[in-house]
Amino acid sequence: MIEKWPVLSTRQLGDFRIFTVRSDVKRSPRTGQEHDFFVLDTRSWVNVIAVTPDDRLVMVEQYRHGSDTIELEIAGGVMDTGETSPLVGGQRELREETGYTGDRAQLIGRIFPNPAIMSNVCHTVLVEDCRLTHPVEFDHCEDIRTHLVPVRELPGLVASGKIQHALVVVALYHFELWRRGQGRPLV
Repeated sequence: MIEKWPVLSTRQLGDFRIFTVRSDVKRSPRTGQEHDFFVLDTRSWVNVIAVTPDDRLVMVEQYRHGSDTIELEIAGGVMDTGETSPLVGGQRELREETGYTGDRAQLIGRIFPNPAIMSNVCHTVLVEDCRLTHPVEFDHCEDIRTHLVPVRELPGLVASGKIQHALVVVALYHFELWRRGQGRPLV
């Protein structure tokens, strides 16, 4: 039986605005040996599958500094401080980044982006019947272009490498499960 490793000590090593780094000393329940682990703490994220009445996905194209590429993605981002609901955060991100709003927001997926070294969760929110209702409100570091992509084209965009962001691909998979009636309800 696999057991959790007890935390013997923890200390913050650095604060880098969008994440902090901490060191946890833990003891192996199997060997009794102590080991030092580094953990990135950041707020939870939310990605939004926004579907228009004519079955198109509201997608965004933006430059990504880490990969130095322009990526086709879905709207999303870090949940604001004090935001406890991924539904609220997702609808806010959708409106700010694209100007679109919609109905029947629901949580269709939740994953750990990298549980080996990160403590946060990434939520996938589905919003239906989306329409352009507001002007965009980009953050100071955002430069985004909105695209409406027919849902039927999504598998080809992933297969061809046009959609490369791993968390977007996972969100699209959650969407596919939901469309097939195989998604699990999340609270």
